[in-house]
Amino acid sequence: MADKFANQSDSASGPARDAFALIPSDTVAVSPIPKGLYVGTAGTVTLRAVDSQADVTYRNLGDGSYIAVRAQWVRATGTTATDLIAEA
Repeated sequence: MADKFANQSDSASGPARDAFALIPSDTVAVSPIPKGLYVGTAGTVTLRAVDSQADVTYRNLGDGSYIAVRAQWVRATGTTATDLIAEA
């Protein structure tokens, strides 16, 4: 199938070109760093953004939430949301 956008450069504000299941970890960084995270099942997500010096926790996320952040780390500790999808 032809990709009409194959000659377009990727950008942080453009749609994701890759999507993968994300398993939170306290020791393994997310790779590739995504443009955002989809939260399939409600809960909290503790993460560190690519340019941040500290972790933050997104609380009270509902089913089907989206976090528009380039997360370098999604921590297992403090994350209760499940069915996470990284969009890169």
